[in-house]
This record gives sequence, C-alpha cells and structure tokens, in this order.
Amino acid sequence: MKNISWDSYALFLHVARGGGLSGASAATGLSPATLGRRMLDLEAEIGRALFIRSRTGYRLTADGEMLLSQCQEMEGTARRIAGWSADDTGKPLIRLACGTWMAWHLMRHWGRLCGPLDRFRLDIFIAERRASLAYRESDIGLRSFEPEETYLATARLGHVAYAAYRARHVAPSADEGWIAVGQDDAISAYLLYPHERHAKRIAVLVNRPRSLLDLASAGAGIAVLPCFVGDQVPDLVRVGEPIDALRQGQWIVMNNDDRHRRDIRLVVDRMTALVRDGEKLFSGMLAQP
Repeated sequence: MKNISWDSYALFLHVARGGGLSGASAATGLSPATLGRRMLDLEAEIGRALFIRSRTGYRLTADGEMLLSQCQEMEGTARRIAGWSADDTGKPLIRLACGTWMAWHLMRHWGRLCGPLDRFRLDIFIAERRASLAYRESDIGLRSFEPEETYLATARLGHVAYAAYRARHVAPSADEGWIAVGQDDAISAYLLYPHERHAKRIAVLVNRPRSLLDLASAGAGIAVLPCFVGDQVPDLVRVGEPIDALRQGQWIVMNNDDRHRRDIRLVVDRMTALVRDGEKLFSGMLAQP
C-alpha cells in the first residue's frame, strides 16, 4: 500500500462525522462527487471497505469504525504539532476544560493553580457540557459523574452541594421570583430545578449560568448555585438548606498516556489540593451566618 496523505484521512473524517457527502461538502468546500471519488480512492488504496452506502447516507463498516478511531488520534496529534510549531515561547500548552463555576473558583485562587516560574501555559475552555478528552481537545477535564472511558485516568475530588440563594439585602417574600437558565440551555440538574419546582415563579431567564450569580446578587430573585460559589459571595444568603437531590460527585480526568507528564501532573495535583482543601466549602458545610 502506498503512502496516503493526511488530506485523504481528513476528508474521511468529515464524511464519517457528517454521515455522508452533503455535510462533508459544506465543511470542506468540495463537491459531493469529488468527495465520493476520494472515498472510493481511499478504500482502494487501503484495500478495505470503509462505508455502507445507501440513499440515507454513509454508514461506517467495522473497518471504517477502526479507521475513524485511528484518524481521531492522528487529528489530535496533528493539532498538538500545529500548536507546538506555532509556539515561540518554549512553554507547552496545557488545555483545561471545566464548567462555569469551577472556572470561577480557579480564577479566584489563581496563585494556587500556576505561578511565574511555571514552565507551561494554560488554555482554559469553559463550557457546561461534559469535558471530552477522546480526541485530545483537552488535557485535563472536570466531570460531575464517574467516567467510564478506559483511556482516562481519574481521581474523585469529593462532592458538590447546591442551594438556593437570594441577595442579603432583600427581605424574604412569599411571591419572590426565581432566576433560571432557559430550558434549552439547562443541561444540568441544578439548572433544571427552577423549571421543575418553581416554573410559575420564574421572573428572569438567562442563557448563561454566570448571570445567575450577578442577578441574584443584584436582588432580581432566587437562584440555585453551587454552595462553593454562593457561600463565598458576601452579598448572598441561602434560602433553606442544601438541596439533597442536587448533590453530586466530582472527578478530575486526564488521558492515561499523559498522566505521568510532569506539567500535566503538576496542574492536576494543584487542582486536586485546591478542591480537597475546600472540602467543607464544596460540600455545603461552610454557610455564611
């Protein structure tokens, strides 16, 4: 088999992920006919059938699934090489994926995460959806459930408690409104809570969790927040005890192949220490008076 260029494999990724030629055409700018011919050429060069073709699209064969897995690894490697070649600082980049509130907490304790003498740089990706390390988009991730992927090294950090909060200067009221993230963006249990329990009393809808804290502090209504956030904000006070149904675990994850990399290990150890030192804060046991 002759050497096959990465370009052919990259086109295969587009077709495989798009489930056919139309989506891959939009992503690559090549016509469906050209892509179809390139996939036939790739199959001929490899000597294996990669797709089951039908009127509804392209479905991967077992060999196609195997190649997809290998190409995703190649894609991650190519991305890291591109980042390395474009970097003139001499410092490796560590990519950390976490949710809104953990990012908020890390930034409040930045000095514990990194310092001026560290020989690495941090790229922090903040999103509510679960951190994916499958294709090496990230080096370190935080999850609210125990990972099942065998390629991940994991460590449990403890539990996170949630409670409702209002502004300290606002007097309790029987008809006090709630602040919520819109249902389309409410992908976590604590974000769904106001919709499930207080739907008729929702006074303000936002599309980002970070706005819950700002609006609650301003007196716009009641918001559900992690206790490690709400209990660190002097302007807020709890409305009742932590909500048992929302209590969840927290795990830090990294790829097995990277767990012994000195820079990644250093960041993981620092994050782990920061969270475990604040165990009572995260578990809701340090409420302000």
